[in-house]
Amino acid sequence: MNGGTMTEIWVYLSAQPLLWLTLTLAAYLLALALHRRAGGHPAVNPVLISVSLLVALLLLTDTPYPRYFDGAQFVHFLLGPTTVALAIPLHGQLKRLLGMAGPLTIALVIGSLTAALSAYAIAALMGASAPTLASLAPKSVTTPIAMGIAERLGGLASLTAVFVILTGIVGAIFASGLLARAGVRDEASVGFALGLASHGIGTARAFQLSEQTGAFAALAMGLNGLFTALTLPWILPMLAGLLN
Repeated sequence: MNGGTMTEIWVYLSAQPLLWLTLTLAAYLLALALHRRAGGHPAVNPVLISVSLLVALLLLTDTPYPRYFDGAQFVHFLLGPTTVALAIPLHGQLKRLLGMAGPLTIALVIGSLTAALSAYAIAALMGASAPTLASLAPKSVTTPIAMGIAERLGGLASLTAVFVILTGIVGAIFASGLLARAGVRDEASVGFALGLASHGIGTARAFQLSEQTGAFAALAMGLNGLFTALTLPWILPMLAGLLN
């Protein structure tokens, strides 16, 4: 089979939505296998590996993102049901959750505001543009909510998605190790910190540690999304006024 025939076959296949869904799943399964072979080491992050593989493939084949998304959008659709399903392990921790309601509320408020406002302030002092600032502020919120917040603030949803993914990957790789070095080993505390700072990717890492850690990470991810969506649109303009 010559090169011309192979090119024709690829052009035909690349236009089929099922191809990109299959390649997305294959990339993640490969990344997951590498993660397990590495003994679950956080640096071998399945999301980072699979995203890198897919980006490289899109660049090598000169495939536009909209064509890829036509096939992979089913995975995107499943984000909603998956997020709702996280309530199942959380229900099993309900008794402990009620006992920790006060400290968790304080951690939520401080952590959420720190994640959003510190990133905004640092970027503003470095001279970032207004759309970039609005895109960066909700970086620690799960992607669908973050993109909606960014658009409401005048940011770019696509840029926000990049910031969110990078934040999640960095948190999933480093957060548990940093918390252990700081002496934080309580499963609920580690999970809440991971979910608050690193949303869905951090929550996935938390479930690798234990079910209880994952349950509290899922709680933090959901509460942070709600709290940020309600507060950021009116806090950010005030901060912008102080910095200008």
